[in-house]
Amino acid sequence: MKKVSVVTINFNQDKITEELLVSIAETNTYPELEVIVVDNGSTVNPVPLWTTKFPDVKFIRSETNEGFSGGNNIGIAQATGDYYFLVNNDTEFTPGLVQKLVEILDTHPQVGIISPKLVYDFDRSIIQYVGFTLVDYYTCRNRAVGKGEKDLGQYDNLLGQTGYCHGGAMMVKKETCEKAGLMADNFFIYYEEVDWGERINKSGYQAWVRGDATIYHKESMTVGKKSAFKEYFMNRNRILFIRRNAPAFKALVFYVYFVLLVVPRNIINYTKEKKYNFISILFRALWWNVANSKDSTKLGFTVNKVS
Repeated sequence: MKKVSVVTINFNQDKITEELLVSIAETNTYPELEVIVVDNGSTVNPVPLWTTKFPDVKFIRSETNEGFSGGNNIGIAQATGDYYFLVNNDTEFTPGLVQKLVEILDTHPQVGIISPKLVYDFDRSIIQYVGFTLVDYYTCRNRAVGKGEKDLGQYDNLLGQTGYCHGGAMMVKKETCEKAGLMADNFFIYYEEVDWGERINKSGYQAWVRGDATIYHKESMTVGKKSAFKEYFMNRNRILFIRRNAPAFKALVFYVYFVLLVVPRNIINYTKEKKYNFISILFRALWWNVANSKDSTKLGFTVNKVS
């Protein structure tokens, strides 16, 4: 039986993380499971208290906030499983979740990574994800299959290849990480799992989704629905993704599209919403990509507020 390492990241969301740990304890029946929590430089270190409260969980304290990609990489470095189940701390498990994903990785050698169906926690009848289309390099856009649909069981029989797995919950083989590498730390947050998915796809593995495996997701518990931080990294990393993955001609088309269409549209929207400070943040995101190499580890933004 393969061992599974669940890895999650906490940053100033102790209650939310504890709810996840309780849900794992209450629903999981898979025997070969270790749970790892990386505290990503929270203002108050929760690890001493948690060590007593959750004695079966492995806690790792990072004194600095390393973001989603860096935090997961810290957890993976200390994981002992054959499979790594990377989950957001604002998720909750359902019965049979781990077994259903393990079953596919065990029996399909071509599958390197798999996600369950993600359902919004605020209304557990609404689907967030049952797959992604591939990114269109011309626009750096893709689509989440099923997003916003009522869950009427229409995807319960869905099992197969998808463009990418969802960063909120993805189980990956150790051998996949050894061949494709880990997530690029310089994304920090947003687009890192899609960039990783591109490398996993190109390394010869497939990404799959299983529709009858479900996890509940309290989306945007950490960054909020719209923030300066989110606007910066969404724009910065959208460009960075294209720089790292798109062929030269498609990248050139994207740059023209972004400068002539996306930037003016965003400025108009920021003005309508009276979020005038977002305009300078947008240009900071653009400038970062002009001034830094695609592998630069400089973030260009203060990161003490978000995991």
